[in-house]
Amino acid sequence: MASPSTQRILELAHAEGFDLASLAPLTAPPRGEEYGRYLDAGRHADMDWMERSRERVQDPHKTLPAGRSILALGLGFSRPEAPQTPGGTVARYAAGRDYHNLVGKKLKRLTRKLREEELVSEARWIVDAGPILERSHAAQAGLGFESKATNLLHPLFGPWFFLAEILIDAEVEGPTSPPVDITCGTCTACLDACPTGALVAPGELDARLCISYQTIENRGTIPEELRPQLEGWLFGCDICSEVCPFGHDTPNLTERFGLHPALEHTGLETLVDLSEEEFAKVFEGSPLRRPGRAGLARNAALLLGNEPGDKGPDALLHALAADPSPVVREAAAWSLERAFGEDARVRAALDQVAR
Repeated sequence: MASPSTQRILELAHAEGFDLASLAPLTAPPRGEEYGRYLDAGRHADMDWMERSRERVQDPHKTLPAGRSILALGLGFSRPEAPQTPGGTVARYAAGRDYHNLVGKKLKRLTRKLREEELVSEARWIVDAGPILERSHAAQAGLGFESKATNLLHPLFGPWFFLAEILIDAEVEGPTSPPVDITCGTCTACLDACPTGALVAPGELDARLCISYQTIENRGTIPEELRPQLEGWLFGCDICSEVCPFGHDTPNLTERFGLHPALEHTGLETLVDLSEEEFAKVFEGSPLRRPGRAGLARNAALLLGNEPGDKGPDALLHALAADPSPVVREAAAWSLERAFGEDARVRAALDQVAR
């Protein structure tokens, strides 16, 4: 039986709108050693912040020395299908308002209430980018189970929910939720479906091969051997979640985050040609700002080369000649060669650049 203070913490978490909430003692994450091996193998690509945070991830008390417990939280974002721009697909989590802002505001309010009711004295809230191995802690707290695709699965929400945490100085006996007694079993749908082979083994992801990493976090050129396998993804990738049996028949929570208007009205040719000012205005409040203007323009340029359809080369030619980013110009050149290489005007432009 949970203590009254523990029960009150969970009540406040649910009252703030979180679907899932559980308290557990703050200990080293169960997968901490695996995380170290992941970094040592270089599978985090150029996300150097992961290496810089290694010690704090493996020992969360370095983030909050007074921490005694972790409040693990989940907020569903499932929607029927991946939203598409006129030409590119966007990961479902990024379709509407930026979840960092929405979840962050919930965490800030919840932390304030915990202090006001003197349930905690010291606390540190984290959403996504903080130094914590959140899936490992959340699984230990009973919010789901870790899958072969390296995400956390919940019986109701599948893979479609955000994780967040509050480290607190209050002691709890726990976890307050039992472990989720389900596994992937013999299913390998996610490993079989990954077009780039980023899931190198059950529970092991190589970010260097991952479409999500390449289209969001990578600020440089996307390796040529991966470009034909982008499968229409403009931002992120949901393939491993879409084929997962737990990803089906989840609640439709589209209204929680809405649909950003840019996804309905901004096509690939427009994305290639946006200025920095236009990009900031068009994607205000959207997670699609993460890769920056050049990153999103690069992605759009590559998709135009993979699936040009009835689109001509004009947008790519303009990017080749005038884009301030060498990354975008290189992507435009690759796509022009791939999709329009026999066009005399394109050939002349490419030859001019080659001189």
